[in-house]
Amino acid sequence: MGRRPSRAGHPALSPDPRGIPEPRRARVDLTFENQALLGPLFGQFDANLVQVENRLGVYIHARGHQVVIEGPEDDVARARETLKTMYDRLARGEALDAGAVESMIAMSAEPTLEGIISGEMDGPPIMIRTRKKTIVPRSATQIEYMRSLAKDDIIFALGPAGTGKTYIAVAQAVSQLITGSVQRLILSRPAVEAGEKLGFLPGDMKEKVDPYLRPLYDALNDCMPPEQVERRLANGEIEIAPIAFMRGRTLADSFIILDEAQNTTKEQMKMFLTRFGQNSRMVVCGDPRQVDIPGGPRMSGLNDAVERLEGIDGFGTIRFTAADVVRHPIVGRIVEAYEGGGEEG
Repeated sequence: MGRRPSRAGHPALSPDPRGIPEPRRARVDLTFENQALLGPLFGQFDANLVQVENRLGVYIHARGHQVVIEGPEDDVARARETLKTMYDRLARGEALDAGAVESMIAMSAEPTLEGIISGEMDGPPIMIRTRKKTIVPRSATQIEYMRSLAKDDIIFALGPAGTGKTYIAVAQAVSQLITGSVQRLILSRPAVEAGEKLGFLPGDMKEKVDPYLRPLYDALNDCMPPEQVERRLANGEIEIAPIAFMRGRTLADSFIILDEAQNTTKEQMKMFLTRFGQNSRMVVCGDPRQVDIPGGPRMSGLNDAVERLEGIDGFGTIRFTAADVVRHPIVGRIVEAYEGGGEEG
């Protein structure tokens, strides 16, 4: 039998040496009826409970199917909601890993936590089903994003890496492709940051551009069996190409995703947006702070398009922040450090 991981220190459990009044303390009891879920809920050697304790500064004690949470009142409330959300996720048959627990802890600070996973009122759950997995929101902004993907014609998804902008868009596109609501899935991005000058690269055109499109392939393979990806790529149902290949086309009955859109020029963005056709949906993903083309942010087609089109009927704009990063927690701290560090060198 292994030992439970050690907890981090809990300053709130002892007097503050600076003389600041200790926050009001609380204790809550939770009962989980399905004892078969307690193992994955608590984690190996109670690792999930320790993760909640360390992040929220509370003490959690489990006795059978009952859990006691003690600590500062607000943190206890967050821990309670986090554990309930974790349990509900397991009850639906979904996996629970450290990343999911971290996301639920972050979401517990949101006033709209109740109903995030189950949906509002008696409506359906907020989720995207693909061949390989079911994607549920991991942050409050992802909830807003999923709703926009279901109703808006063109969506601008803005924010730092790790927030799920492209991944969720690909999942929604795959879901619509396998249900037949669209006939094609088209994924695009600027091939290189400095104007798509590919001539100096070795190999044929596919070999030149594939390294730049690899993140899109990875997202596809995570949502659909690889053999289906290959078959649909071969028959044209899925197309992955640099933005230059979009010129002169009208894309009807399609789900179109443009990734790394901050590195398009204004002319490229206008060309791309005007490819929109009947019964289509278009998602434009990018980080306005990470513009690599000559001229910087003022020359970015993404920034220009959002300024011109935000608020027009049929367009949705979702803004992610470092708080929405759903990779390893340290990624969020890295993003915050760089975003808060003033002008980049």
